[in-house]
Amino acid sequence: MSAKLKRREFIRLLGGAAAMWPLAGRAQQPAMPVIGFLSSRSPRESRSVEAAFRDGLKEAGYVEGQNAHIAFRWADGQFDELPTLAAELVHQQVAVIVAIGGGSAALAARATTATIPIVFVVGFDPVTGGLVPSFNRPAGNITGMTLMSPVLGQKRLELLRDLAPNAAVVAILVNPLSPDGVPEIGDVESAGQAMGFGIKIFNASTSSELYTALTAIAELHPDALLVVSDPFFLVRREELIGLANRIRKPVMYPFREFAGSGGLISYGANIPNAYRQAGIYAGRILKGAKPADLPVMQPTKFELVINLKTAKALGIEVPPTLLARADEVIE
Repeated sequence: MSAKLKRREFIRLLGGAAAMWPLAGRAQQPAMPVIGFLSSRSPRESRSVEAAFRDGLKEAGYVEGQNAHIAFRWADGQFDELPTLAAELVHQQVAVIVAIGGGSAALAARATTATIPIVFVVGFDPVTGGLVPSFNRPAGNITGMTLMSPVLGQKRLELLRDLAPNAAVVAILVNPLSPDGVPEIGDVESAGQAMGFGIKIFNASTSSELYTALTAIAELHPDALLVVSDPFFLVRREELIGLANRIRKPVMYPFREFAGSGGLISYGANIPNAYRQAGIYAGRILKGAKPADLPVMQPTKFELVINLKTAKALGIEVPPTLLARADEVIE
């Protein structure tokens, strides 16, 4: 073969190899990680907290569609659907499951996989609830944030007493199927007895039961109502608030979302902040962190929110001393 032909053959082979390099490079690019988002709530009423979760992901360096995907699974308050939804995410082989909207989602995710990392947001104590052995060393494949709502029952009753100092009977609305709300009942009952309240418990875990319970509460004519923290009540907060306001008595809610939707008063942790932190943890796990090395986080502040517009509509006078203590007053 002449030198000229050898040179042509070399150029042809070199050109062919160069044409293959981009294809090979693309083949070696890792697929975008998929984050499983398992929530007991509904997308319609979760826009603000979903945005907070995305903010946390962005802080950790991940943006959906750019370097990560999010696979959403919403139970819409139907807790019995959570195991099936969790199984779908495991079958999809997501990189991490963010179990949000209460303990039912976290328990369903943990029961479905012992290997895929899980980040939770729950309202109860995750240690006594059996999710993790300790806050600082959660161990296994699970960690997250707790709103620590159950321990706030006494404080919420104290605020109700400040709002209605002559109250004698307080009705308590609880979802008996919820791992978040049930632990709060004992705390509320013991605190209520210590304050001299007569405590009456009403259960609701479906829309029909919610209507029945609030009808029974209206017939009881209590001096005040306390709604125990639970995702089911969050999902149906507009329906709940509409029915509760008909009682025309002071009603204490567990989170700001209730007061923002027309509820009278709320006291609890900032839920969007917990979702943002869940996004940060999910991003850290995508970068290689292990859930066992990420301590369970607790809220550092609880917010008192008063809807003065609702108070005026219901003819309820809010003491100036209580207004002065509020973190936010809605007018």
